[in-house]
Amino acid sequence: MRAIRLHAFGPAENLRYEKVDDPTPGPGQARIAVRVAGVHFIDTKIRSGMNEGSLARPDLPTIPGREVAGVIDALGEGADEALLGKRVAAHLGPASGGYAELAVCDAAAVQLLPDGLADDTAVAMIGTGRTTIAILEVAQLTSADVVLVTAAAGGIGTLLVQAARNIGATVVGAAAGAAKVERVRALGASHAVDYTQPDWSEAVRNALGEQNITVAFDGVGGALGRGALELLGPGGRLILFGWASGDPTPLTIMDIYARSLTVSAAVGARIVQRRGGLRGLEDDALAAAASGRLVPVVQRFALADAAAAHEAIEARTTIGKTVLIP
Repeated sequence: MRAIRLHAFGPAENLRYEKVDDPTPGPGQARIAVRVAGVHFIDTKIRSGMNEGSLARPDLPTIPGREVAGVIDALGEGADEALLGKRVAAHLGPASGGYAELAVCDAAAVQLLPDGLADDTAVAMIGTGRTTIAILEVAQLTSADVVLVTAAAGGIGTLLVQAARNIGATVVGAAAGAAKVERVRALGASHAVDYTQPDWSEAVRNALGEQNITVAFDGVGGALGRGALELLGPGGRLILFGWASGDPTPLTIMDIYARSLTVSAAVGARIVQRRGGLRGLEDDALAAAASGRLVPVVQRFALADAAAAHEAIEARTTIGKTVLIP
């Protein structure tokens, strides 16, 4: 098969498109003929050699990628034979191996896909979508909320904008550049601003008038996250799910007390230990996509162009979820 392999940590150019041996499913495993593989921002950090939370640096060489959709073409001993030939999506977990024409995972991990659900949509929801559902569980949005979404044109951001819009909340999306701002507005945001402009916070205040931000979703951190925090009104909720900028959102206990804010981390230990586990989040995410309630925005690259996909993510030029097509 053809696959992307990483032989040395470093820049995106270290990702090589190579011919490698086909993987063989072991006991209880299924092999998926991959039609679409997901690319995650964390993949770029691991590739560069950084440890990302519970995801330690893999042994090299390695095939990156933890989200796939395709058709099961082989089964290991003890796996349910009824799965053979089924369209599925799967999150491969720390084992990775998704940037390839064939990928192996535990048969129990696969999600059967309905006929109307596209492979790239399924890939977007099996990982990024399940994280979005976990974030929304924490937020508990209502139609009375005024919501700010940072990086609103990203994979999670585009889904959060839609979810808040669906509930009837007022939605403000902050994105980088005119093209992304227009895309966020097209997704249904009540207001969209360009956070690369120095006066973006003032633009939010002017757009809202006497309304206060009640919920701020922040997966960027750094100065943008701080700006989102400062826009929250009294009693507001700050929902954190990462720091793509490289720096967590700076805040102090006095920030919280001054306006009676609630600060929650929606990922990390909570998502791993939640009642119902990750499977339940996957179920809900895929169901939301199948019903049309959430429609992930997808940007496609050929598998051979995985390095270009990584470079685009790092340059913040992608919109929505990035995927690879073998």
